[in-house]
Amino acid sequence: MKRTLVISDIHGCYTPFNDLLERMNYCPGEDQLMLLGDFVDRGPQSREVVEQVIGLVQKDGAIAIQGNHDERLVDVMLERSEQALLKFTGHGGRQTAESYAGIKQGPIEYVIDQAKIAVQERYAHHMTFLDNLPYYHEDEHFIYVHAGLNPNYLNWKEQPARDFLYIKQPFLERPTNVNKTVIFGHTKTIDIHGKPDIWFGAGKIGVDGGCATGHQLNGLAITGATEFNVYSVPWRL
Repeated sequence: MKRTLVISDIHGCYTPFNDLLERMNYCPGEDQLMLLGDFVDRGPQSREVVEQVIGLVQKDGAIAIQGNHDERLVDVMLERSEQALLKFTGHGGRQTAESYAGIKQGPIEYVIDQAKIAVQERYAHHMTFLDNLPYYHEDEHFIYVHAGLNPNYLNWKEQPARDFLYIKQPFLERPTNVNKTVIFGHTKTIDIHGKPDIWFGAGKIGVDGGCATGHQLNGLAITGATEFNVYSVPWRL
């Protein structure tokens, strides 16, 4: 049975990400790797994570989905939005800027400017990759998305792009309009059921273990419509 391996919200946690792939015994070509966005911010190695994800998608056929932090990084590096810059500086963006700039000292504005230069010179393909990621993936039994589905839309594919990236309460508190299980990240599972382990709800599975906030990185291995194995590795540098 081919496995689908789901990981979300890596947030620059490069070492735990590779620890988790090893623990799950990921086999390219045999397993379908599904990455649910938020590859950057907060953790120390966002650049390395994005580089690895690009390779996993292009060489191994992994599927990567866009998260709100990924969109925000592109908006900041390409100077698309002043609002994005404010959110970036307040939500773990400094670590990402340091990762791309290769420096840790100096005011955040200086570090971001150096990161922009590095992106223009060496990592423009990272921004292109993140900018073109899809908002969701669907297979026979599951819908994979970064944040969730808005129950106000009978056709979930018509919901605003922002909902795919940001939605929380309406999705978490109300039943979905779909007959498939929705697998998502974005909302840390410790905020849903008081512990960082994978959360299994009615028609929903949350996998964000909050690695970059000191908890753990979770992996969900799917072997059937209702058959799962769970994995986790602790946060570490």
